[in-house]
Amino acid sequence: MVEENLNKQKHEPKKNNEKTRRNTTKARTTKNVNSKIKNTINVKQEEIEETTKIVKRPYHKRNTKQNTIFKKPRLKIIPLGGLHEVGKNITVFEYENEIIVVDCGLSFPEDDMLGVDLVIPDITYLEKNVDKIKGLLITHGHEDHIGAVPYLLKKINIPIYATKLAAGLIRNKLEEHKLLRSTKLKEVMQGQTIKLGNNFKVEFIRSSHSIPDSVMLAITTPVGTILHTGDFKVDYTPIDGKLMDFGRIAELGNKGILALMSDSTNAERKGFTMSESSVGEVFDKLFLHCTKRIVVATFASNVHRVQQIVNSAVKYGRKIAVCGRSMINMIETSRNLGYIECPENIFIDIDMIKNYTDDQLVIITTGSQGEPMSALTRMAAGDHRKVTITPNDLVIISATPIPGNEKFVSKVIDDLMQIGAEVVYSALYDIHVSGHACQEEQKLILALAKPKYFIPVHGEYRQLIAHSETAQSMGIEKDNIIMMSNGRVLEMNDEVAELTSSVQSGRILVDGLGVGDVGNIVLRDRQHLSQDGLIVVVLTMDSATGEVVAGPDVISRGFVYVRESENIMDDVKSVVRNEIRKCEERGVRDWSTIKSAVRENLRDYIFMKTKRNPMIIPIIMEV
Repeated sequence: MVEENLNKQKHEPKKNNEKTRRNTTKARTTKNVNSKIKNTINVKQEEIEETTKIVKRPYHKRNTKQNTIFKKPRLKIIPLGGLHEVGKNITVFEYENEIIVVDCGLSFPEDDMLGVDLVIPDITYLEKNVDKIKGLLITHGHEDHIGAVPYLLKKINIPIYATKLAAGLIRNKLEEHKLLRSTKLKEVMQGQTIKLGNNFKVEFIRSSHSIPDSVMLAITTPVGTILHTGDFKVDYTPIDGKLMDFGRIAELGNKGILALMSDSTNAERKGFTMSESSVGEVFDKLFLHCTKRIVVATFASNVHRVQQIVNSAVKYGRKIAVCGRSMINMIETSRNLGYIECPENIFIDIDMIKNYTDDQLVIITTGSQGEPMSALTRMAAGDHRKVTITPNDLVIISATPIPGNEKFVSKVIDDLMQIGAEVVYSALYDIHVSGHACQEEQKLILALAKPKYFIPVHGEYRQLIAHSETAQSMGIEKDNIIMMSNGRVLEMNDEVAELTSSVQSGRILVDGLGVGDVGNIVLRDRQHLSQDGLIVVVLTMDSATGEVVAGPDVISRGFVYVRESENIMDDVKSVVRNEIRKCEERGVRDWSTIKSAVRENLRDYIFMKTKRNPMIIPIIMEV
């Protein structure tokens, strides 16, 4: 035993020594490997640092710039109307918790809007943000820029800033809607600057248009200046002698304009728009040696045109009578405010025209677009109570037809000629010039303003595209031209501009005193009635048994002439009786189910017999 232990002790140190040697070798190897790895890592780290020295700074700088753009507040521009359409102009400018609104106009109904009087913009977004609104700014007094103001004020009461004539026309509207006392209406001068809230400063820059006191708006915000042209033309010989303030536009352009929002109505037309004064020369030629009574139809809002008619009437010793409610209101307001200059006794009441000979009279009237209820249309149809057209009349239509109105204007011209009157219109003489800038004038404003971003406004899509192409020809980068649509939100500052979200927008239809109560469903029903007519089926049923006590009686309107179509009416009654009998056999007592069954079967039968699809209204009365 002792011997075994001794042998054990002899061999154990040997094993331990061998183990220790192995561990030492392993440690040495590990140390060498670690050393090599560490050296490699150090080399790689040095390479990485060297590389970082090259790329780190630009990358870091770019990242900082991105963070700056992200954090920097932006101005929001939100058109609620006026894009991809003509009229209904209204634009919202929003910065942080403040809003200003530019213009609030209306448009006139399209052919398929049966019975509708006016179309106004949807202002739901403004109603939701009423506490942010600092004011409504008006560029000029045309209906497509001020017509919806009373409807806006009925929803939200905000201060209005407008030049003298526009303010006068708005005042008339507010009086009519009984809103004058509750509205804060402030007159501003061309060249004046006002501050709205903490973030908006607005300068009213003198412009040229077919109505006096038109302005462009230079809207200064914390992110930059936005120049909004409103409607404009470049007229070097304006009727009132007040040239557009080109110097101020150029001055702002030199300081830096962030974005230009420019009128696109005539963007498809090359060259220049003729001066308004050129029309006066044509009037003089037509008035000279004319022994006939002269009737002139023009836009009620074209105050400069009315001034030239007045000038010719004074020159050739004629008195002026006025027809048409809108024309009377416009001339009265313009005279009171000093925008139409004339002798006191030049205007006479329409009832007094019988006291003068034909060569002593001029009648200014509405109806240059052939509107069905306008004064000139009623004269042409022989329905006007005060004026009867005769072969001894010279009728001057001083306007060009708005797209869509051509057939109405042609009809009026034909009716006037059939009476024997001499008719002068735009195809024969240059008796109308546009109030909107053509391409060369648009280029002039682009050259003066030198904007970073360009936003074409006020026009249909093809006109916006044409204006954007003009801007590109003037050196504005394609990426800096922003095509907007109603309801889209443009967010911008001095470094970025992008379309982000959308807000509610659209059209609200005004029919009589109803605002917004006529929608797509009502319009669809009106179109249905206008195209196919109406059939009303009246039944009287016993409420206890469900049996038909009386009827069915059939009333037809706009479907067929009943006296000549008695067979069809009898067949309709038979179809209704058969359907009622089937319902009785199935035990159907629910009136809505019976009405639906009658309507569907009758519709199928009528279409099979006549290929017409009238509106069918079953009425069931109980006894």
